[in-house]
Amino acid sequence: MALLKTITICLFTIFSLLPFALCHADNQVEKIQKAYENIKDIRGNFIQKSHIKDLKRTDTYKGEFFIKSKEMRWEYKGDKPQTVYINGDDIIIYQKKERQAFKAKFDRATYGQAPIALLGGFGNIDNEFNVSTKNDRLILKPKKPMGNISHIELLPSNGEFPIESLAIIDTLSNRVEIHLKDVKINTDLKDKIFEFSPPENVNILRQ
Repeated sequence: MALLKTITICLFTIFSLLPFALCHADNQVEKIQKAYENIKDIRGNFIQKSHIKDLKRTDTYKGEFFIKSKEMRWEYKGDKPQTVYINGDDIIIYQKKERQAFKAKFDRATYGQAPIALLGGFGNIDNEFNVSTKNDRLILKPKKPMGNISHIELLPSNGEFPIESLAIIDTLSNRVEIHLKDVKINTDLKDKIFEFSPPENVNILRQ
């Protein structure tokens, strides 16, 4: 009887907290989507940590990002600098040291190559994802296949930009974490920032 009573209390506690969790998630989603309605462009710095499960390895990258509508630019700095351009239906990955660039069509299957492209699309969370909460994070599971993404974890922010960090977990349990810093919105980014103008002798590979 004591065990049954304990289980009953635990179940009651879980179910009584469930509406609160759902309400909290709804409020956070609404806050993010409302913020996106007033955002024309975004710029800031980022730290990306890529955890590769099979290799038991974590790679860390730093850089700067720019987003305007469907145009994006991510500059990875350090020993292996590269710049990722997303412009409408195209994605270009420019590797400076190797003097080469890869150009391909950008669609859902490409999200695995450039996971931070997701930052430009969080204005439609309800349409794209099923949402739950865990430890103050929003857990987003794609309603439709999105490359090899299993789910996304969002940590909301109290600042002007509503997202502090995001993590993309794929079907193999690899994890890419992106922490945003010094984010500024509506700074009137110029279109030229998103144009890829390769130097001479750069080999462009099309996929």
